[in-house]
Amino acid sequence: MTRQICLLSFLLVLAIISCKEKTTKTDAKTETEEELVQRALGIHKRVLTVDTHADTPLRMIEPGFDMAERHDPNETGSKVDYPRMKEGDLDAIFFAAFVAQDIRDNDGNSRAKALCLQMIDSVVASTERNSDVVGLALNPDDAYNLEKEGKRAIYIGIENGYPIGTDLANVEEYFNRGVRYITLVHSSNNDLADSATDDNGTEHDGISEFGSKVVGEMNRLGIMVDVSHGNDSVFYDAIKISKAPIIASHSNARTVTDHKRNMTDEMLKLMAENGGVVQLTMLADYLRTAPPNAERDSAMAALRSNMKPIGEMTKEERSALRQSFQELNKKYPNPPATVTHVADHIDHIVKIAGINHVGIGCDFDGGGGIEGVFDASEVMNITIELVRRGYTEEQIAKIWGGNLIRVFKEVQAVAEQLQSEEAS
Repeated sequence: MTRQICLLSFLLVLAIISCKEKTTKTDAKTETEEELVQRALGIHKRVLTVDTHADTPLRMIEPGFDMAERHDPNETGSKVDYPRMKEGDLDAIFFAAFVAQDIRDNDGNSRAKALCLQMIDSVVASTERNSDVVGLALNPDDAYNLEKEGKRAIYIGIENGYPIGTDLANVEEYFNRGVRYITLVHSSNNDLADSATDDNGTEHDGISEFGSKVVGEMNRLGIMVDVSHGNDSVFYDAIKISKAPIIASHSNARTVTDHKRNMTDEMLKLMAENGGVVQLTMLADYLRTAPPNAERDSAMAALRSNMKPIGEMTKEERSALRQSFQELNKKYPNPPATVTHVADHIDHIVKIAGINHVGIGCDFDGGGGIEGVFDASEVMNITIELVRRGYTEEQIAKIWGGNLIRVFKEVQAVAEQLQSEEAS
């Protein structure tokens, strides 16, 4: 009788376990693609989304260009306007006043400064005209405050320190105008630093003596030091010189895509130690390696060699130039870069530097725009891919804005300390 009771008890336990397994399998619902997308869109809407790099001021100085209107990127080439920021749930953006490198003398410096100020003024004027939907942002918390008001936050940066010329006082003038980061150099060496892409090689072995003073002044004022476009020595010098964490407003991982504009693993590790942040960009050549295409390269080089500066072109000339580039892209196509490539770079930077040191800087209106993230209306596709790869809402919040805002606050804290020491 005892044996029968034990047997019955054993069978009962087996039945209960089996029932639990069946219930678990029944209750465990596999998330469909549609459900994943909806969950990702919810996350995207809740977190603060910040894009740290767009060359849109070049558009804003074009006669008749209205940021309040929605533009077709295929027809106009424009990648950002306020309606598309809303469509993409892009909460904040840094509009970079970009001045291409030119002659480094008093006349050249004066022209560069005038153009830079024109672009800065255009950004400020646009925010004032459209104050019902956007606001000029000067401090980290402005992005959150404007988001609560249902508005987009517009920050200002400068891409290329060339408009500083050789006058240190210009740094404070730009700060007073609203500038909150400066990219030290662009495609050619300037008086501040060496470029990663100057055909003549290095000139200063990194940051020049004057460039070091500029970095110090940026630290004092609370302007973020941006090392994108600088050569490797510029990065290492900035790490040593800057008293505040630095940023790379639009750079990727060199291990994933071997391009000299991207950052090595050693740099990524040092960026983490520095407390800074690397902002992923949507430029195809930095995201994936294209196969050799000599005919395309030659045709593109020939087209660029005859180009006038964008700011000097008429509307008709800009339209014709866009058409020429589109025709070359059709004739000599390169494989597209996709959101998958973006996430691959994010995965790698997280692996090497950690989740606290990566962000997004699309480079729209400056060459950025890939399959799936062609303009500001499609930036949510980055979040969808991150959710698909298992990133949590907390991690996505850091990537999309939290990390950059943290660095921005630390830069301001250093400035307050330096100014306090200066006053005492």
